[in-house]
Amino acid sequence: MVVVMLFISACTPRVEVAVPNEPITINLNVKIDHEIRIKVDKEIDELFDENSDLF
Repeated sequence: MVVVMLFISACTPRVEVAVPNEPITINLNVKIDHEIRIKVDKEIDELFDENSDLF
């Protein structure tokens, strides 16, 4: 019985978390998306200014 208990306790699962050696690189192209939204907003503003009785 003691041998079985030692065998079971020696086989406990172990999880390790290690820090990577190289930094994590995330590429975001937020500036292009932001420029597109600004252009659309300006076009909509101009459209509303030209057609103020639209709504």
